[in-house]
Amino acid sequence: MKELIDWKKNKMLGLIKVLEDSYKTQIGINHVDGLNLPTADSIVDIITDFFRVIFPGFVGNEIVTTSSIHFYVGSIIEGLYGKLVKQITRALKYQCTLDNCEECECQWMANKISAHLLDSLPEIRHFIKLDVTAAFEGDPAARSYDEVIQSYPFIKAITVHRIAHILYKENVPLIPRMMSEWSHAQTGIDIHPGATIGESFFIDHGTGVVIGETTEIGNNVKIYQGVTLGARSFPKDEKGKLMRDVKRHPTLKDYVTVYANATILGGETVIAENAVIGGNTWITTSVEADTVVSINQPDLCYKKNGCE
Repeated sequence: MKELIDWKKNKMLGLIKVLEDSYKTQIGINHVDGLNLPTADSIVDIITDFFRVIFPGFVGNEIVTTSSIHFYVGSIIEGLYGKLVKQITRALKYQCTLDNCEECECQWMANKISAHLLDSLPEIRHFIKLDVTAAFEGDPAARSYDEVIQSYPFIKAITVHRIAHILYKENVPLIPRMMSEWSHAQTGIDIHPGATIGESFFIDHGTGVVIGETTEIGNNVKIYQGVTLGARSFPKDEKGKLMRDVKRHPTLKDYVTVYANATILGGETVIAENAVIGGNTWITTSVEADTVVSINQPDLCYKKNGCE
């Protein structure tokens, strides 16, 4: 006990001073004297509200009935609008400080973007219904739509993505990536909010899937766990800095299937319609339509009397 008292009395102030000095020198991991940023708790709260509207009756403890759904959805939308405006305004103001904007209309832009995102809810629900259907029809282990919605990590991941992608296209900083990384932590599925994904998409199992920012995925595409849709290289400009606005990730056309642990890399790589990419393959060039790509069956040795 005496040692703890001595530490508080003699060393705590020294520790505080050392940390205080580090905030002045270790620039890059501090946000002192900066504007309020979007907060992780608020973003998760927003995601939860979206889920309550997209899947009424599946999320939360409320009993949703036909007679109450108007007031149920109305109260959520009204609150969600205010939450979105606040967090998007923070994100836009942050970007303005980086860009040295002289005339910042962040509040007006946040209102406009929030309204656009909420107006997109019917379309989002349409796409999610098709994704749920693709999951149910693509997995013989699925017993019902309810089971898919309640238990499949893919549904959580694709729902968050379809929300975050709209914010990404509206050039909202920070928030789309915060959403996608929350989803990644929850599901093990890493979808960058910039990726373009068509309708009736399904990731079976899902753990370890990585879908990069400039990936383009068509309709009725199915992929399995461990698949990487990544960049082959990171091009740099004449100053040696990474070029961020170039196509780095592959394109998958309609009705493509990619089996477990396949890796497909490169912005010029196109997997054409109805192609099937086998498990554990490494693809860096385009694949023609109706093509099956697989690796040779490995030689297996079952030891009993020995293998030659």
